[in-house]
Amino acid sequence: MLLPSSLTVVTVTFALAGALLAAEPEWPRFRGANGAGVVPGANLPAEWKKENFLWKIKLPGIGHGSIAVAGERLFLLCAHPETHERRVVAVRATDGQILWQKAFRPGKFKGHRFNSPASTTPAVDRERVYVTWGTQAELTVTALTHDGNQVWQADLGPIKGGHGFGASPMVHEDLVVINNDQNGASSLIALDKATGRKRWEIPRKSLRLSYSVPVVTTGGSLVFTNWQHGFTAVEPGSGRVLSESSVFNLKKKERAISSPVLAGNLIIGTCGFTNEPKHAVAMKLEDGRLEEVWRIERNVPHIPCPIVVGKRVFLWEDKGIGTCLDHQTGKVIWRARIGGATYFGSPVSDGKKIFCVDTDGMVRCIAAADNFELLGTTDLGELCRSTPAIAHGNLYLRTLGHLMAVRGQ
Repeated sequence: MLLPSSLTVVTVTFALAGALLAAEPEWPRFRGANGAGVVPGANLPAEWKKENFLWKIKLPGIGHGSIAVAGERLFLLCAHPETHERRVVAVRATDGQILWQKAFRPGKFKGHRFNSPASTTPAVDRERVYVTWGTQAELTVTALTHDGNQVWQADLGPIKGGHGFGASPMVHEDLVVINNDQNGASSLIALDKATGRKRWEIPRKSLRLSYSVPVVTTGGSLVFTNWQHGFTAVEPGSGRVLSESSVFNLKKKERAISSPVLAGNLIIGTCGFTNEPKHAVAMKLEDGRLEEVWRIERNVPHIPCPIVVGKRVFLWEDKGIGTCLDHQTGKVIWRARIGGATYFGSPVSDGKKIFCVDTDGMVRCIAAADNFELLGTTDLGELCRSTPAIAHGNLYLRTLGHLMAVRGQ
């Protein structure tokens, strides 16, 4: 149902409003355009020092969600560490000034100690920013203008799952799409992005809360990943399931946390759980039917998403082992230890280099090449479980309590 707005605008600055109303999103969702995580035109430093930062600010709350970018505005979700009041925050990319922040009533978060009340990434289009968060009582989706005015809000029902909510939205054409797989009654949902009204819902059952964000194929279909259902291809206009293929291990309890990526005509997705075997599977959607092309089950990441650069797919395993493969055949080009503590964020790339941040806040940069090369390391000095964003030729990073920008070369 649609809920009335009962929110508080804490700080609002409208200086750039007119110029930004129709801003073209540069990083429109978790991991940018179609979740690829790659901006080939950027040229980022492999490592940096204090003088390379454009700015660094303290955020009005904590969180692990990433950043979405439209025009000169960065959007992210924060939460009060005790009351769990959520705040959608807009930051000016040029100098780090908080342009506005909108606070929402507290909703108690219950989840894994490595999760947070603000672990989702907003999605943006030319007019609005869309944000999700979940509690045991409700899954909230809200839409705001780029200036912080609320357009609509919807409650999609309670969230069941001990690890807590973390599924980010995505915008496709005139839809806001959400993976609502949880423990028990679940669904895939599309809302009208202008009104928040439900356009379609695909009911199904799941045994594990999922966090993956769908990917759009070259033919325009949406593909979701889930432990039990495997890969699900959906026609976005009607919500009709085109094909579904269960390819993961149903004998072990697994969870789809990372999001699938596109590699030419293939969709690559992963699934697994902690110390159990994990799977990276490449599927082809042809004539409305999903078909497995290749898979690997060694040093596959549980949480970080795959990244495709050129003809290679790179897997950045949670404990710091990297694997480079031919993305059409799954042939291993190299496998090497990158190093670092546990990784919860996913890698991003400027087309020549790949960056990922471990939980200690150490950024490691490797070459996106057929030979392994560690190009640089930078210490952010704070816990980090989020994924960087690339826009305006710069790198934007969110730690537990800070946001910072690194100048591109």
